[in-house]
Amino acid sequence: MKKIVAVNDKTQLAAFIDFPHDLYQGDPNYVPELFIAQRDLLTPGKHPFFEHSSLQCFLAYEGDKVVGRIAAIQNNNHNKIYEATEGHWGFFDCINDQEVADLLFTAAREWLKARQLTSMMGPVNFSTNEVNALLIQGFDGPPVVQMPYNPPYYLQLIENAGFSKKVDLRAYKFFAGDYNDRSMRLVAALESRLKRNKIIIRKINMKDFKNEVTKVREVYNKAWDKNMGFVPTTDKEFEYLANDLKLIIDPDFVYVAEQEGKLVAFSLAIPDINTALIKIKRGRLFPLGLLKLLWYKRKVKGLRIMALGVVDGYRKMGIEACLYGSIIKAFQDKKFEYAEASWMLDHNDLMNSAIEQIGGKLYRKYRLFEKSI
Repeated sequence: MKKIVAVNDKTQLAAFIDFPHDLYQGDPNYVPELFIAQRDLLTPGKHPFFEHSSLQCFLAYEGDKVVGRIAAIQNNNHNKIYEATEGHWGFFDCINDQEVADLLFTAAREWLKARQLTSMMGPVNFSTNEVNALLIQGFDGPPVVQMPYNPPYYLQLIENAGFSKKVDLRAYKFFAGDYNDRSMRLVAALESRLKRNKIIIRKINMKDFKNEVTKVREVYNKAWDKNMGFVPTTDKEFEYLANDLKLIIDPDFVYVAEQEGKLVAFSLAIPDINTALIKIKRGRLFPLGLLKLLWYKRKVKGLRIMALGVVDGYRKMGIEACLYGSIIKAFQDKKFEYAEASWMLDHNDLMNSAIEQIGGKLYRKYRLFEKSI
């Protein structure tokens, strides 16, 4: 007998967080999420998302065994900005069983419908500012840090449940030595030209991290404001994200463009900590997980170029190329082996072209889905 249970206590939440560990057991590409981080993310009062929005987690059972999970998400900030009545779904994991998937999507739909929402989009884990989308191409290796991973059969489960494509996202990969030297040589010339306009490229100042974060947030919210589904972060949400990233940030990979003290662009690349997290059994740091994490963290040789944004009025001046060039130079100097640039909207021709020109190879695709309810 299959049934759906709403998650309403700590024991059920632990089962919700732990289910993927059992589902992906034996999959060499699966990277467990840290239990502590997922618990805080999903607990009202712990994450600032809950100050303006809400969600409900659901578990699917067959007998006494968990066989699926999903979260129905009401993001009020999203709907306020877009004047929409759209619900989201995320944290979806399921055995290869259409009946179970349908039960999960029905539970999410009914929860969203009861709140007068008229459509549902996903997978998004809160918003497009967090982990989101379904992997549909490129299943041959582990995901990089803060990117999703799932088995190929999820696509069929989701489409059979009546969802259609909303948009595809891209990930590009660079390998050491495999990039366009000509573009790199142009960076110095571009920087000289920018300096004539009093624009400089510099590393983030970690000694003034709090103030830097405030400036970067302003750029982030302005630079992405026209992207599909983008919702500006609140001060507390951006601070929460920044404090999480601070634990793994290498300042040699974080750059800003500044004109007379005003930030007009920034880029963020972070070490691919997933190569360490993949060693942490069931996402538990204790008793031995923390030691493993610290040990393998030193061996990380991959990078994710996570964000690059330029505010309107400063685009097409060469700032994008300079920011990418600064990251690639640091990548070379530190003898890293690979980098992923992700994610880009499939139709963002300007950014996709810039990445391809410096040697990025399209190697993975992701998809967001939508459906009326």
